[in-house]
Amino acid sequence: MGIEHDPHPLFQEFAHPEKFVSAAWLSARLGIDGLKVVESDEDAFLYDIGHIPSALRIDWRRDLNDPVRRDFIDGAAFAELMGSRGISRDDTVVVYGDSANWWASYTAWVFELFGHPDVRLLDGGRDAWMGEERDTSFAVPSYPEVTYPVVERDDSAIRTFVAGVRDSPSPQLIDARTPDEFSGTASAVSASCLRSGHIPGAVNVPWGEAVHRNARFKCRADIEQAYAQFDPDKDTVAYCNLGAAAAHTWYTLRYALGFDHVSLYDGSWAEWGNLVGVPIARGKA
Repeated sequence: MGIEHDPHPLFQEFAHPEKFVSAAWLSARLGIDGLKVVESDEDAFLYDIGHIPSALRIDWRRDLNDPVRRDFIDGAAFAELMGSRGISRDDTVVVYGDSANWWASYTAWVFELFGHPDVRLLDGGRDAWMGEERDTSFAVPSYPEVTYPVVERDDSAIRTFVAGVRDSPSPQLIDARTPDEFSGTASAVSASCLRSGHIPGAVNVPWGEAVHRNARFKCRADIEQAYAQFDPDKDTVAYCNLGAAAAHTWYTLRYALGFDHVSLYDGSWAEWGNLVGVPIARGKA
């Protein structure tokens, strides 16, 4: 099951090198049996103006969210989605997207909620692929439907709800937003939130500390330096505004640095900043 790992030297520094692939590795393997490429973007129109050949589109909002309640789809709906796209349980799934892989990381995290065995992230996402002027396609692939098993979503290990932040003993809490958003300055006030600031006890480490300006991951030593104040053996929770940037932080901590007890508070500030009666802190850390 699965396809050989990318031997890129950068990834060999990481705690889980098998969770990352480079554009060169992916380009050499497009079209082989057992590999499915998934594009998941913030800008839903990007796929239509050119994508990696053979890549499927999974829209985080439309495809992975429950249409009624604020939650993700259940096991039956995920199985139907995978089967309709021709993704089998044994396939290696490589996810990529725009915005330095924010939404791609979020999509990969949802795949992990359902325990898909082999999910990997394309280092640098669309930026890396387009920056290297690799082939793109307008064709939407159509794979034969398959039967994907119904696996119930497991939120217990890598997902944290508001009660887990508010009522439980404080974990290491990482705010992955910008310093202005964290401090609650007037310029950071969002139309979707009634209050600005951060969760008391949180430490601000913007998600971008882990990547270069071209969206590719930094070396492990540089990433470790950014998160040096955190203990990889302790419970850690990451959050941002909507969950996407923090999903990138989650992926970085878990698979680049080997944090075994890190979870995503996907409700993030969109939930906390609108709740009645919860404490809010302002100012720099």
